[in-house]
Amino acid sequence: MTISVGDKLPEATFKTMTADGAKEVTVAEIFSGKKVVLFGLPGAFTPTCSNNHLPGYLENHGAILARGVDTIAVVSVNDVHVMGAWATFTGGEGKILYLADGNGDFVKSVGLDGDFSGGGMGLRSKRFSMIIDDGKVTALNIEVERGVDQSGAAKILELL
Repeated sequence: MTISVGDKLPEATFKTMTADGAKEVTVAEIFSGKKVVLFGLPGAFTPTCSNNHLPGYLENHGAILARGVDTIAVVSVNDVHVMGAWATFTGGEGKILYLADGNGDFVKSVGLDGDFSGGGMGLRSKRFSMIIDDGKVTALNIEVERGVDQSGAAKILELL
């Protein structure tokens, strides 16, 4: 079942790359007592994710934070090394928290996993965005068509 507005995020553990290497971080550590914009996408370095989805969040980083957001985070079913490399490659280090959900445990637990095996990618995250306040989902946008319409930074700015 897909998570809904009003639901609390389930507990999960992600990995993120730091200057000291890979570090585990929990849902509680990221979301408790904070307002967070979380967006999910099928894969780091993939064309739509790299060229259309992530750039809007980088370009609107200041505007999003100015509306009371503490953290902007991206999650993908990639390993921590890929997410770390993507953070460096995109210039997003220090602006966006890049979360590796390597086995898809988080996206499965919130019902936002997708079968991308037709394209040789296996289990991945659906393309989505959320506003989360103290661990509770206050807005949820899930793409139903290809591309970035409902889950992009422009939509999040409208909702903040």
